[in-house]
Amino acid sequence: MRGPPSTHVDFPLRVTGQRRTALADDDGYLRGLVEAVIFTRPGERVNRPDFGSGVDNLVFAPGGGELVESTKALVHGALQRALGDLVRVEDVAVEADEATLRVTIVYLPLTGGAPGPERRSMTVTSGAGAPP
Repeated sequence: MRGPPSTHVDFPLRVTGQRRTALADDDGYLRGLVEAVIFTRPGERVNRPDFGSGVDNLVFAPGGGELVESTKALVHGALQRALGDLVRVEDVAVEADEATLRVTIVYLPLTGGAPGPERRSMTVTSGAGAPP
């Protein structure tokens, strides 16, 4: 039997309307961690110079198969390195369309070293066609 759901400090840190620190459930917390890895440049964090993916450097790179494969490798490697004990990356799909880069990540939450109940996915979009 599972215990009560755990809560974590939400990321990015914010204050609720009740003037309390915003909290996130396990899914929201993992989603925030995945986003942090994707949007952080390696070297940006002082005590963790290898944290991050560097995918933002590829937004203006020439398109084509090389861009897609480079992005897949960067994202998958960065997530495994930073979050390998919390999630198992099932798939990274990349679409490059003119000035837009769309990355979809499918991952399986790991709880206590065992797979969680179901896969999660998220899509991040960067470039000219990204939502504001």
